[in-house]
This record gives sequence, structure tokens and C-alpha cells, in this order.
Amino acid sequence: MTDPYARTGAHAVGAEPAGPGAEPSLGELISEITSDMTRLLRQEIELAKVEIKAEARKAGRAAGMLGGAGFAGYMVALLLSFAVAYGLSNVMDLGWATLLVAVLWGIAGALLFLRGRSAMREVNPKPEQTIETLKEDAAWARHPTS
Repeated sequence: MTDPYARTGAHAVGAEPAGPGAEPSLGELISEITSDMTRLLRQEIELAKVEIKAEARKAGRAAGMLGGAGFAGYMVALLLSFAVAYGLSNVMDLGWATLLVAVLWGIAGALLFLRGRSAMREVNPKPEQTIETLKEDAAWARHPTS
């Protein structure tokens, strides 16, 4: 039994046009557009993944710097605070010496915080290149001949 809806000849989907100068059929054009759009979408998704991964790496490095600076700052502040406070206690009261050391470490902590915050501001979670190419693709889809 034959399928009455089966297409044969040049009208079959995926078939070559009848002659060298023949126009492709509507089905062939739609198939080609669908294939192109699928490929384009996959490329855009891959580009977004690459961009997001790069930004996540930058954010991870910045967070690592902030964490390392915090821990190192804590250890240095703790141990040096004792040493400096006891050293200054020879020329002033131990309470004033300890306060002076705490103020100095407060300034150091503020500087580390400002540097870490500056590094975090450089992180851009938006995939800028992907957004730009999507805008270009949308413009092309609206006006494919321009």
C-alpha cells in the first residue's frame, strides 16, 4: 500500500532542485532556515557559556584574594599586635599602646577591603558579547537582505 501523502521527485524534502537554475522549494527553504537557526542558537549558547565561565573565574580569583587577605590580615594583626603593643609598653601605658596598634590594623583592613571591592567591581556577570551578537541576529532576522 502506498502512502498518498508521500512526496516524490523534486518536491521531496531534502531533494535537489530539478535543474541548475531551478529555485529551491518552500520546504527546502524552511528546512534550511530551521537548520541555520538551530545552529545559530547553539553557537550563541556556547558563546554565553564561555563568557560566563570566564567571568566566574575572575569572580573566584577576586573572592580568593579577599578571603586570603582577610585570613592573612587576621593572623598578622593578631601576632604583630601583641609584639608592637608590648614593645610600645616600654614608652607608654599598655592600654594606649594596644589602642594605637588596633587603629593601625583598622587602617590596613580598610585598605584591603577597598582593594577587594575594586576587584569585585571588575566582574561582569552579563555575557556582553553574546548579548551583542543576539541583537545583531535579531536585526538580521528582521531585515535579512540588508
